[in-house]
Amino acid sequence: MSVPVLVLAVSAACCLGFGFVLQQNAAQRAPLGDFLSPRLLLDLMKVPRWLGGMALMVAGMALGAAALGHGELSLVEPLLATNLLFALTLSRHQTGRPLGRQGWAGLALLAGGVTAFVVAGQPTGGRALTDPLRHWLIIGGTVGLAMLLTGCAKRSRLTVGPALLALAAGLLYGVQDALTRVSGQRFTAGGFTGLLSGWQPYAVLALGVTGLVLVQSAFETAPLRMSLPALTAAQPLAGIVCGVGFLGDRLRTDTGALAWEACGLAAIVVGIVLLGLHPAMPPGVAKSAHMGDVRMG
Repeated sequence: MSVPVLVLAVSAACCLGFGFVLQQNAAQRAPLGDFLSPRLLLDLMKVPRWLGGMALMVAGMALGAAALGHGELSLVEPLLATNLLFALTLSRHQTGRPLGRQGWAGLALLAGGVTAFVVAGQPTGGRALTDPLRHWLIIGGTVGLAMLLTGCAKRSRLTVGPALLALAAGLLYGVQDALTRVSGQRFTAGGFTGLLSGWQPYAVLALGVTGLVLVQSAFETAPLRMSLPALTAAQPLAGIVCGVGFLGDRLRTDTGALAWEACGLAAIVVGIVLLGLHPAMPPGVAKSAHMGDVRMG
């Protein structure tokens, strides 16, 4: 594993984790009338804490893009999933709750799962696959599933809706990471002309804005523990599918390696759930007390 890629990916995870907590602190005070509306972003722009969270998120995305420029998507995505560790660290500082058995178990599973997947799979780069049908089937299927989840979330926005929205956003962010890597390759090969002549950078922007609206709507309507685990679990899984599916990433495929890779991914998901449901995560506040208020103290 390249040390610079490791440092960039973990630094990105740190910024993303801290940024998610600050965004949720602010979004939970937004009016419910902004649910799934771009107006939500306009309202949140008035909140200093949300702007700080967004600045950290942008920094995390930039660091993540740099990591993707030097490492395989199948390697970087599991490392980015450790953002939940940093989110829990800040949340624990805010709430004063200890990690306890649940926190330590989640931490061990997440860290161990990432290690097992990377060591067993030994992700390596390869030539991107040129089959357009395969390319569009994977992207279209992932985006279509995200749209389906969003539609379901509209009908149950105060129950399972936040988790579904976060899951949809995670899928979009996974595709966005894949297209970010492609955009970086186009820029390296042809500069700004090569970059802007392709559709990928515009898709990256569209996916980013759409994912942001979904995430903030999830943060607005429920505690962080109901949304962040789904977001954190879906993004690396979608990214790995894209990486292996059409970017040419290669993983070891012998029986032993596949078993450890599956166990590693399962441990990552279980660890994410345990950490995301930890009592230290921000619990949210009653919407009835601030339906029209987006001010933070």
